[in-house]
Amino acid sequence: MSLSSKQKQVVRKRAGDCCEYCRLAQSSNFARFHVDHIIALKHDGTDDDENLCLACPDCNAHKGENVAALDPLTRDATKLYNPRQQKWDDHFSINPDATISGLTPEGRTTVRVLRINDIERVNQRLGEMAVGDYPCKKD
Repeated sequence: MSLSSKQKQVVRKRAGDCCEYCRLAQSSNFARFHVDHIIALKHDGTDDDENLCLACPDCNAHKGENVAALDPLTRDATKLYNPRQQKWDDHFSINPDATISGLTPEGRTTVRVLRINDIERVNQRLGEMAVGDYPCKKD
């Protein structure tokens, strides 16, 4: 299945050109952000707008086709954060050092699977934070 240009535009606008996982702005990244299937087609996901989100290349690459993993705290099988069904602030917090903490099993699992706190990614967010460009602000 292929997404239409209009559909991609709707996803980008809804996200405010922000990664819906790590809150990085498209303007702070050289590579174009990806329209991600929250539930991969391989796992019976669809091309419906409610199954699509905007993801930076790093979040998208690490997420891949994953829909769940083990919560690093409880070791229980846990679904990843779903930006269409859950509120970001309920599951994550941004720390002064630009790391992101998972506040719930879904948040912790997503932070780990997407490698959101890899040092290079944290350093990029810290730089963006220093000039007031992080976290991304939706219009």
